[in-house]
Amino acid sequence: MNLNLDFTFLSWGVISSFVVKGFFFSVQLTLVAMVGGIVLGTALALMRLSGRSFLVLPAAAYVNTMRSIPLVMVILWFFLLIPLLTGRPLGAEFSAMITFTLFEAAYYSEIMRAGIQSVPKGQVHAGYAVGMSYAQTMQLIILPQAFRNMLPVLLTQTIILFQDTSLVYAIGAYDLLKGFEIAGKNFNRPVETYLVAAVVYFVICFGLSMLVRQLQKRIAIIR
Repeated sequence: MNLNLDFTFLSWGVISSFVVKGFFFSVQLTLVAMVGGIVLGTALALMRLSGRSFLVLPAAAYVNTMRSIPLVMVILWFFLLIPLLTGRPLGAEFSAMITFTLFEAAYYSEIMRAGIQSVPKGQVHAGYAVGMSYAQTMQLIILPQAFRNMLPVLLTQTIILFQDTSLVYAIGAYDLLKGFEIAGKNFNRPVETYLVAAVVYFVICFGLSMLVRQLQKRIAIIR
């Protein structure tokens, strides 16, 4: 079987024309979804740990629902249904940012909930003993430690998030994979471009994983 692969067409000119734009959107989408997901996920985690049913039940329902539905279905539902309800199209890129933020918040919520629970309860009581409120105790004592404890896991989830950005092809957003796909179609070399795309994703994600591992070792030393 002769595949007859030819990668000579993948010059810097081709990369800059087709791939760079998609790469920057994938990074932008990852960062927006990470920051928004952590903020919303932390709020959901605090709601679930509050012990008040009117906060616990909706937060638990949101997290369990999002974690039970494939991401690509959420992307398609949001992209197709929201314009029907509002009468105004959102655009593929903006729709992807909102969808990823809402979806990833469910996963970051569980990570933050575990991080908060990893902090000894005695520190909460110590905060109350010096006159701090629940909000002050969380903000000044618990959450900083929870973030430090869960930082490697949060970053690992962000790497997975970067991989998942390739799913925006379903709504036509111009991400990293889309850039390689268009280049492959223009030069009639789809096999080569998909192979190179796989290598690029592997290099980026593996490199970030190594950095997370080093960070995890440093945090372990600090403890």
